[in-house]
Amino acid sequence: MFNQETDPANQASSLYDGRNDPQFRTPYVDIEEWREAPVRHRYVHGGFEGTETRFSFYFPDKEVYKGRFFQPVYPVQGSENASQSHIDGVDDKIGFAVSSGSYLVETNMGGASPDITLVYRASAAVANYSRVKAVEYFGPHRPYGYIYGGSGGGFKTISFMENTTGIWDGAVPFVIGTPVAIPNVFTARVHAMRLLWDKFPSILDAIEPGGSGDMYAGLNEEEREALEEVTKMGFPPRAWFAYKEIGDGALTVLSPHVMNLDPAYFEEFWTVPGYLGADPDSSAAKARLRHKTVVTEVIWPRSERRSGADSSTKMGVDEAWKMLTAAADTIPSFRLANAPAADAYLQGAYIKILSGEAAGVKIPLGKIDGDVATIGSAFGFFASLDSLARVKAGDEIAVDNSDYLALQTYHRHQVPTPDYAVWDQFRDERGEPIYPQRPLQVGPMVAYGGAGSLQSGRYEGRMIVVQTLMDESAFPWQADWYRSKAKEHLGDRMDDRFRLWYVDHALHADDSSNNVLDALHIVSYVPVLHQALLDLSDWVERGIAPPSNTRYEVKDGQVIVPPTAAERQGIQPVIRLTANGGERADVGIGEAVRFEAKIEAPPNTGRIVSAAWDFEGEATFPIEGTIVYENEEGSQAVVRATHSFSKPGTYFPVLRAGSSRNGDSEDLYTQVLNLCRVRVVVK
Repeated sequence: MFNQETDPANQASSLYDGRNDPQFRTPYVDIEEWREAPVRHRYVHGGFEGTETRFSFYFPDKEVYKGRFFQPVYPVQGSENASQSHIDGVDDKIGFAVSSGSYLVETNMGGASPDITLVYRASAAVANYSRVKAVEYFGPHRPYGYIYGGSGGGFKTISFMENTTGIWDGAVPFVIGTPVAIPNVFTARVHAMRLLWDKFPSILDAIEPGGSGDMYAGLNEEEREALEEVTKMGFPPRAWFAYKEIGDGALTVLSPHVMNLDPAYFEEFWTVPGYLGADPDSSAAKARLRHKTVVTEVIWPRSERRSGADSSTKMGVDEAWKMLTAAADTIPSFRLANAPAADAYLQGAYIKILSGEAAGVKIPLGKIDGDVATIGSAFGFFASLDSLARVKAGDEIAVDNSDYLALQTYHRHQVPTPDYAVWDQFRDERGEPIYPQRPLQVGPMVAYGGAGSLQSGRYEGRMIVVQTLMDESAFPWQADWYRSKAKEHLGDRMDDRFRLWYVDHALHADDSSNNVLDALHIVSYVPVLHQALLDLSDWVERGIAPPSNTRYEVKDGQVIVPPTAAERQGIQPVIRLTANGGERADVGIGEAVRFEAKIEAPPNTGRIVSAAWDFEGEATFPIEGTIVYENEEGSQAVVRATHSFSKPGTYFPVLRAGSSRNGDSEDLYTQVLNLCRVRVVVK
């Protein structure tokens, strides 16, 4: 339906420069003041008359200003003050921009609108007007401008670059998807989670250091097929350590959207041969729930305002979708005459009203506690909140998970063009799909609607893409797909216009506080993002080429990188940790274990400046490591320690280390981290 080769928004002849857009002729400022927190800056807030477009600018003192701005692009149109909710540590966008001599630009991207071009037109208008204010404060000049955004904001960042001219000089899209990512990355993940939930402990044990390496051991045929399917789709197996926390991502929010676009699928899945649900012996058919009961009481809670921060400011790549689920402050729950069985599969289920004034209404189920069913959230549902008032005691309902089960294998019926090799597992030897196909591709429709165009690889300026190797939502291969599109456009100019850096041991979220999920497995990629912005500005403004691309290969959906920093390149240091000389040590209680970590930063990316140990699984890294440098540049180092364990058990000691381009151990915003784990079995 949306062809990126013919999409007019992607054609050079229609690039938007914003100079004569009548919608943005009259800017205004309603707040202009100096603020001292999180760092000293001049705050400017305003908008454009006759529009919903709003902006915030954060200018540094004139003495430190370097003639540029950074502009974050968020996954959904929301708050122009989002950065004010993240002012601690490495996540502080205002502090990073100001400390680097730049000003920060934020906008709500025009707010909600049916005009899909508004997101980049409004953002361009704000960027242009920020230059007017910069000249007013700092004197005549043209500030360089750089945009950056992750996940849905990555779609937008690329769209902005591909659809405009003369606005931004460069971009750093991060944790990006492809036009066919949604909902397919989530459906494949949830299908595997339903079948493998009880097997994840053994899967994880196999792939942890010192494990068997065979994550398929002990799985039955259906479980093995599910794990192989999602792995070939690109889900990084190491990310399963967070299976209890990652859930279904945005799938619950997306499911009503798919239902609206392709309603026939949810009937055909259960009736037409070739779909999993049509097989009565399938796990989907066995997990299907259509539990009929009666509402015995509608429970309306007391009217209470939610406490906590304004959700409109939570704009991180893992939080932004939740804005779409905002509802009234109070909603009812239902007491049921009888509840489904305790072991029923309730994830993603709906409450379907079968009788009474609200007959026909579908309500997402939250959970069932005893005989009380609470209401969940899903995009598109809360427009019908008024219908809840019509639900009465005595109404017949059904708790039904049919639609959610059907959605879990939707990706099998969305086989795209051959350049998406992860779908080869669903093609026969002639390249034809082995499963029935739907009449439309949902992914490109969602991507187009959210960003205003589909990625083509045609852009002006320079770009550094940052992608993580353990991304559970934007599978790592998707950055390579965009690299291939950029290569088609740039050809021999590729090395002068594009970089792709992979970051190991990082998930999808761009909020470092999420590392409390398991700091023993992951690090924040935000320092890499910050360094990319600084390197990008040097590249554009001074002609200093950034470090090389990460070297990698894509095999069966998995991005595989070389084992050493010299081979891998990019900008993240690489650690090789051993316990008694190997990745596993079997010892007795009180027996000293010798740990040695060799740390190497890629060429010309800085000095090793930090190292910390966590031996007992505390996730606090309480012991500072002693760094012994092995070369003059400080890019190669070794850290050694001994430790004994007082209790039996299996431990996974971790060393976390960081490098800094300027060799600064106090570097807050750009200290690039990595970690390495080993196994110690104490008997």
